[in-house]
Amino acid sequence: MKDFNFKIPQNIEFGIGSLSKLPQILAENKSDNVFLISDRGLESIGVVKNVQDIIEASGIKCTTYLDVIPNPTIDIVNEATALYKECGATSIVALGGGSPLDVAKATGVLVNHGGEITDYEGLNKVPGPIVPMIAIPTTAGTGSEVTASSVITDETRNYKLSVISYEILPKYAILDPQLIMTAPASIAASCGVDALIHALEAYLSRQASPFSDAMAEKAMELIGKNIRRFVANRQDEEAASAMMAGSNFAGIAFAWARLGNVHAMSHPVSAYFHVAHGVANAVILPTVVEYNALADNGRYEVIYNYVCGDNKPVDGFNPEILVEELKKLNDDLGIPKSLSIVGVTEDMIEIMANDAMKSANVLANPRQTTLKDMIELYKKAL
Repeated sequence: MKDFNFKIPQNIEFGIGSLSKLPQILAENKSDNVFLISDRGLESIGVVKNVQDIIEASGIKCTTYLDVIPNPTIDIVNEATALYKECGATSIVALGGGSPLDVAKATGVLVNHGGEITDYEGLNKVPGPIVPMIAIPTTAGTGSEVTASSVITDETRNYKLSVISYEILPKYAILDPQLIMTAPASIAASCGVDALIHALEAYLSRQASPFSDAMAEKAMELIGKNIRRFVANRQDEEAASAMMAGSNFAGIAFAWARLGNVHAMSHPVSAYFHVAHGVANAVILPTVVEYNALADNGRYEVIYNYVCGDNKPVDGFNPEILVEELKKLNDDLGIPKSLSIVGVTEDMIEIMANDAMKSANVLANPRQTTLKDMIELYKKAL
């Protein structure tokens, strides 16, 4: 067994109704002035007001920034940072999916350390702690509440840059399954598959360890048994709880094991064609799993058993069985079958492939990948 290390430095509250613990957490953090980062979608369905009311009812000032969009840009980070400084806040509450959480992390970096977010692009460039942050995910997908990365779109380069540092981990996370029970079926599907991919890629990663495997396998078990059920009925409390816990465990798994070609390829797709991250990942997944089959060492069958949700052995298993099961899962959940359906065009493949090869996730992918391989993968997914 190779050497490995891990740590779980965060405080995580999980459970139905756990959102009510927010004032207690803020009090423990001695924060009397909160900056709430979210988006207009959550504002429109009353989730932002609910959280704001909980904060203000405890006598704490709350200023909101709600202009976060999918695949958030550097300009949005700069706007949020300016407003944070203007209102004199002392902590950040990030409410939403991966985009508000990514903006919150990046804002926390700039408030404490200054400069531009591009100054911190790459690995371990953040010199110290960021603003105290409480993450409240409203999707079971990104796992961003437990990951040491923030992904921001640089429109000048059409490139999704990553800031990767354990300094940007949220100090607290509140996982209340009630917050994902109003999600539309399409969001529940794309986010749920994204969470599954986090666990799957972490499990297959060349940087996997017994610790990340434990998190990944439990995530795949919870998600595999419940994703169809949750998408069918988001009011299913048991399924919602399983999906939220599974997403969290998957986030922990890939925080320590990294991901692979699915995520390396999806970032350029989102950057150039504004495809939602979860959708891009889900569409690309079967193509990459088929490509990686050559490197399988028995883990494909383990994944298959979890994705099927029953853990029943298959006689004469071969990797193609997993590929077909993932295609079926996408089909059951209404995920598009190809990149062309979501607007990706062939003329951008070589540019996207070059960008994808810059991702450190390629190095963790179980099968070595060249630029030529990456181009062929995009063509097949198209």
